[in-house]
Amino acid sequence: MADINFSVTLEEANKIFKALGKQPFNEVYELIGKLNEQANEQLSQESFKVTKNNNSEEEQFFSGKAQ
Repeated sequence: MADINFSVTLEEANKIFKALGKQPFNEVYELIGKLNEQANEQLSQESFKVTKNNNSEEEQFFSGKAQ
């Protein structure tokens, strides 16, 4: 089966999860798990980017290289 990619905001994703949560568990649990796994992966990557950028600025400041 072909994959389809959607791009939604975090708020929209939470609405999707809320709507799925109202459906019978045995019909949606695999989909919820798959979406949750993808969301967590993306959020952890985004968190890493923010942390990495913040650390770079701090390193520049403490090394005297800040502008």
